[in-house]
Amino acid sequence: MPIPSQISWPLRQGHLSACGIQTRVLQGGADLKATEAVVFVHGNPGSCADWRYLMEQTAPLGRVIAMDMPGFGQADKPDEYPYSVEGGATFLGEALRQLGVLKAHLVLHDFGGPWGLMWAAMNPLSVGSITLINTGVLKNYRWHFMARVWRTPVLGELQMALTNRIGFKAVMRIGNPRGLPDEFLNRMYDEMDAGTRRAILRLYRATSDLQEKGELLSRMLKPHGFRALVIWGAADPYISVAHAKQQRETFPGAEVVTLPQSGHFPFADDPMGVAKALIPFMQKQLGTT
Repeated sequence: MPIPSQISWPLRQGHLSACGIQTRVLQGGADLKATEAVVFVHGNPGSCADWRYLMEQTAPLGRVIAMDMPGFGQADKPDEYPYSVEGGATFLGEALRQLGVLKAHLVLHDFGGPWGLMWAAMNPLSVGSITLINTGVLKNYRWHFMARVWRTPVLGELQMALTNRIGFKAVMRIGNPRGLPDEFLNRMYDEMDAGTRRAILRLYRATSDLQEKGELLSRMLKPHGFRALVIWGAADPYISVAHAKQQRETFPGAEVVTLPQSGHFPFADDPMGVAKALIPFMQKQLGTT
């Protein structure tokens, strides 16, 4: 299905403070005070800048929002912050409250999945729909190699200290048949300063019991029958494409779209392919068909 003919809208950048964290916020749309919004939540090691193209394409349909999560992008990265699924979900909820969002259509990627889904499970009446991009409720999931390194004390710190721009780009290109744009990789590396590297280690070490948490999250989410879209880069080396259809166990009516030549960051290696799935879905959710 082609992307509907529309003009992409410029985004406005601002800031907010939630849970003691000052962070960057991107917004777009005709009404920046609308209480219903499409909310994009990045993962590791991303930032709200990951979503610029998709936000510009979605903004003609309604209000769009993305922010840097604590420890990432241009957000504060304090040593004492609780970098965890629960901490991220709490921050997201407070940020949306400050932005006046009463109904959120979540678009989630990577660790944005656990953050956003935990918030959704605790605030089901505030959820309009859920879009999962290479993330979701993960059952029978085993940590990928880099995650196991980050979860190991000393080894994780050593890996972070030794990672330079060349090595970062080489690792990020694994499992991406289409390749990733240099601009995307350079921006991501530039934002991954010492504070972000520390936050990543804390986040992965605070996240355990994946099977138990996945089952609990599924039981909490499934009864609400959320409208859902799943978009998955099939070459993802971190979260197997087998988990794409698995999302229907939690979201039975979910539409599943796989992109065979994309990896873990399909919005970067095939932004138009992602938009072709996302825009028609959002048109239906926002009543703009």
